[in-house]
Amino acid sequence: MHAHLKYGVTGLDLDFPETSNFVGILYPEEAEALPVPEEAVRQSLVQPIESQPLGELAQGKTDAVIVISDITRPVPNSLLLPVIIQNLEEAGIPSSKISILVATGIHRPNEGEELERLVGKEIAGAYRIVNHFSKNQDDMMLVGHIGEGVPALVNKHYLAADLKILTGFIEPHMWAGFSGGRKSILPGISSVNTLEFMHGPEMVAHPHTCYGLLEGNPFHEAGLEIMKQAGADFIVNVTLDTSKQVTGVFSGHPIQAHLSGVEFLSRHCVRTLDEPLDFVVTTNAGAPLDCNLYQTAKGISGVAGATRDGGVILIASECEEGFGSDEYREVFEHATTPQVFLEKVMKKEFFIPDQWCAQEIYQVMLKNEIWIHTTGIDTGTLKRFHFQPVPQLDQAITELLDRFGQDARWAIVPDGPLLILRVK
Repeated sequence: MHAHLKYGVTGLDLDFPETSNFVGILYPEEAEALPVPEEAVRQSLVQPIESQPLGELAQGKTDAVIVISDITRPVPNSLLLPVIIQNLEEAGIPSSKISILVATGIHRPNEGEELERLVGKEIAGAYRIVNHFSKNQDDMMLVGHIGEGVPALVNKHYLAADLKILTGFIEPHMWAGFSGGRKSILPGISSVNTLEFMHGPEMVAHPHTCYGLLEGNPFHEAGLEIMKQAGADFIVNVTLDTSKQVTGVFSGHPIQAHLSGVEFLSRHCVRTLDEPLDFVVTTNAGAPLDCNLYQTAKGISGVAGATRDGGVILIASECEEGFGSDEYREVFEHATTPQVFLEKVMKKEFFIPDQWCAQEIYQVMLKNEIWIHTTGIDTGTLKRFHFQPVPQLDQAITELLDRFGQDARWAIVPDGPLLILRVK
């Protein structure tokens, strides 16, 4: 049998034997791509969900800020931005008063040619574009508190704008339930001090902080609270298929439009299995998401809920940028064992930005071995941090079938975290 896995830009071809309990090559049940997405975006701004049209909201406003996702997210900015900007300018806001704020969270800034790829060359040269720097406290303002008195610090450029617009795309998210909507603010344009709470050990360990769940999810609820405090006037969120084609546009009220998108996406991106798997082969959805080990936690977590205790998760993730940052590499130095790492985290013996994704990985590793095929991190380093390096995927499948038997229950998830697996 044959499968094509999302890996880097080009992907990986995989040949494998068909066995009696092979559950299948599991794909999201995708909605059809919109035939004319630009027209769908235009229409969504004129007839939004539980909101005035964007043009009406912009009437009389002195300036506007448009928050966009950074380069690690496949949001079609070149599709969204021209239409949004046209609506604003036709409503009387001049181009000199329209700013674009890149919601980097704690990621690096997007500059130069990368910025041109992110927003398009024409927009990059014509509009004020600001990268969010979460560690620059001079750029932050206090809007209130979340949790048990945690200061909610948000980018001052966003807060100063008369009209606040959030853009993004909706996908399953391993802590927020689903991305999009309120996530543009938290973590997108919030201070690293606030993110210490949002990505703190108790939050990551909470049973409701997980893929596909909004009700009772403390991460989601904190995001809604900080969005209320900081303000948001309008969102433009999209859903995408596995080829990054637009399948839906959800514009309007910052909460209701997002919920509409979540409801639409949920029909396609969650698969419930009758029984858990002995092992599963997955990915991190290819470029740009599999750029580093930090992001790779998403693909691991996306199948963990359907893998039995003692089972194996085999993930293919290019990790062209290695760990993702020097700080994230430092986090793993505390992992003498997965259990010791988690004990140190929960006791707060250290706090290093990015540790939350390592916590997610080691929580999974307590019940599942994690095998990884990557060209971005050397095998010695992977073994040191308790991963099993996989030079050849087909050989690894043979080894797993030898371990679990030819009647093992297993599956392949070529699109990684774009499909979330659960067990009844």
